[in-house]
Amino acid sequence: MALSPEELERYARHIVLREVGGQGQAKIRAARVLLIGAGGIGSPALLYLAAAGVGTLGIVDDDKVSLSNLQRQIIHATSHVGRPKTESASLAISRLNPHVNTEVHELRLDAGNASRIVKNYDIVLDGSDNFATRYLVSDTCYRQQKVLVTAALGTFDATLTTIRAHESGKDGKPNPTYRCLFPEAPPAGTVPACEEAGILGAIAGVAGTLAAVEVLRAIVGFGESLVGKLLMMDLRNMRFETLRYEWNPENPLSGTAPAPKTQLSAR
Repeated sequence: MALSPEELERYARHIVLREVGGQGQAKIRAARVLLIGAGGIGSPALLYLAAAGVGTLGIVDDDKVSLSNLQRQIIHATSHVGRPKTESASLAISRLNPHVNTEVHELRLDAGNASRIVKNYDIVLDGSDNFATRYLVSDTCYRQQKVLVTAALGTFDATLTTIRAHESGKDGKPNPTYRCLFPEAPPAGTVPACEEAGILGAIAGVAGTLAAVEVLRAIVGFGESLVGKLLMMDLRNMRFETLRYEWNPENPLSGTAPAPKTQLSAR
């Protein structure tokens, strides 16, 4: 379906880009993207993906908006304190771009619902705040053959990578999984929660916006993605570094002797 006159005007700055153009914008409109978490990373990512014209945005979150969220979770408003984050985010998206359809999943992603939800989307952006969910999302995306963009926040730092573990690279070797990058979660208690350690609010904006760029690159196909590369951002000192990582044949998901699904789900 051709873009309407209103859409042509709304996305004019995309359409004049050689790397996007009308065909790329049509791909963006046809895309279905699932956001895991409408928090620090999900907030700016949702806003920019909605502004870009992604046709359908799914939002998974079981939390409600609290006053302490508003220092960094910019999709929510003071008047939405106490309301579900999925509802608050959906309202903000509809105000920003009425051409975008939102699908809300007010629940916590778990082994019982992950496959059912993920299978309905093309790309997943994981902005969750715990390793259990990250492993669950990455394993599910591998089994459902979905592209995964995953980001994480620290106090003054953030990381970002793209996982296409169901595909192979140009050399014919399988692309790495999230478990190739992080074979095991850190011991409990070694990574303090945001409530304990704090976070500079704008850090979430940087990471979430870059995650949105990765999603758009995956949809349209321009540039060189972060597959096999971990972008590390030290925003206390404004330093950016890229760590390369490869497929580990011993990883329990896509390795030569993958572990049973039940064992993976428990990690």
